[in-house]
Amino acid sequence: MATWVPQGVLNRLRCNIVVSNNLALNITAPYMGKNLARIAFSGKFVTKEPTATGYVNSPEPYVMASISVELLRPQVLSAAWIAQAQLYGDIGPVTIYSDASTFPALTAYETSIGDIDPGAFNGMDPVVRLTLEGKFPANSQLWNMA
Repeated sequence: MATWVPQGVLNRLRCNIVVSNNLALNITAPYMGKNLARIAFSGKFVTKEPTATGYVNSPEPYVMASISVELLRPQVLSAAWIAQAQLYGDIGPVTIYSDASTFPALTAYETSIGDIDPGAFNGMDPVVRLTLEGKFPANSQLWNMA
């Protein structure tokens, strides 16, 4: 007999992005398009260095993080992000909160504005696509090994 496992609940309104050094740039669900936000990591958490007979694991202390969000162009927050890019694109730590209370908040450090796509000005595409790029700490145990 199969075990019944509760599947949990997602809450779209829970998704938000916090910019620690500039709270005016914080993004909550009412300022986002239908796809809200996402974070993706690039690079290996552990690099495999070849040897004569196999490989040696070499854990990385960080990987690159990319946070993508759809800002609503009719709202002033999207203009604030354009202004920030014109002023200074390095924005510091950014934390993204997911749509599930069981999933941890994830923070990218040394974050900068990567890309801004204002979208089509055709009266039908309401989003500005913003990509933030930063460093995500990995393999924290490395710092405890002397």
